[in-house]
Amino acid sequence: MNSRTRRMALAVVAAGALTAGLTACGGDSLEGKDDSGGSGGGGGKGKVVVGAASFTEAKVLGELYRQILDDAGYDASVKTVKNREIYEPQLAKGAIDVVPEYAATLAEFLNLKKNGADAKAVASSDVDATVTALRKLAEPEGLKVLDAGEAVDQNAFAVSEDFAKKHNLKTLSDLGSSGQKVKIAAGDECEERPFCAPGLKKTYGIDVTGIDPKGVGTTQAKQAVKNGTDQLVLTTTTDATLKNYGLVLLEDDKKLQNADNIIPVVNAKDAGDAGIADALGKLTKTLTTDDLVELNRKVDAERQKEADVAKEYLESKGLIGK
Repeated sequence: MNSRTRRMALAVVAAGALTAGLTACGGDSLEGKDDSGGSGGGGGKGKVVVGAASFTEAKVLGELYRQILDDAGYDASVKTVKNREIYEPQLAKGAIDVVPEYAATLAEFLNLKKNGADAKAVASSDVDATVTALRKLAEPEGLKVLDAGEAVDQNAFAVSEDFAKKHNLKTLSDLGSSGQKVKIAAGDECEERPFCAPGLKKTYGIDVTGIDPKGVGTTQAKQAVKNGTDQLVLTTTTDATLKNYGLVLLEDDKKLQNADNIIPVVNAKDAGDAGIADALGKLTKTLTTDDLVELNRKVDAERQKEADVAKEYLESKGLIGK
């Protein structure tokens, strides 16, 4: 299980106190105002509430979902909710209708919720197997898991462009074969987590000399690799700032990481109709990891609004009318 999957999933153990009141990021009630920046489409197919966690990528995905559902005739709005421990039980209850999720992370969240902290992992690098396991866990919760897409946000490793060129590196296998000693800029848990240092050693034969505990994908971690203090940084596949530091991702060619593909999850009773699935399915089939990186970059680097970048993207792909 990767660091984000385990970290986010284990939080469910303490989630009981959080589910009593549904609170948005700014402390407002979920049933309060529409914080999407729009008034909804006023569609005749009924209201749909899209839940989105309080980080850039989730907000962008929430806007993509809202606007494509609006265009399909639903009166959609976005509610930004702090974390999964709050929004997942409310999705099950129907206070939220649909959420953009991550397949492996949600699978392990529900797995630990049902089977406890020592549950055997059900997620893997196989997206089909992971989604199958997720659906088995989601159905008893009243959730319907739609199809997963190509876009994926999972743990990834990057090196400097100069280091990659010098040693002819494109994949993690290349790094292992090169025999280069590497220090990893990551969270200190990287030393023990199977997706990180142990997995890099076992799966790829990479000579890991140590961990520089600067965090996952932080500015300090990426700067350390840019400066040559460290050789490898743990980040994610949708990190939009790598070019700013002269870094490039190495392909996880032996599939060490879990399949955290973007996947829509809906309340089966209130939002399980074919119209919602069809609308979201068009987006799912179109959205790529590179698209998500660019959308994140526009928000984080260019300070554009999530609603604006989502609208521009959907129009450019012919997914909504101009």
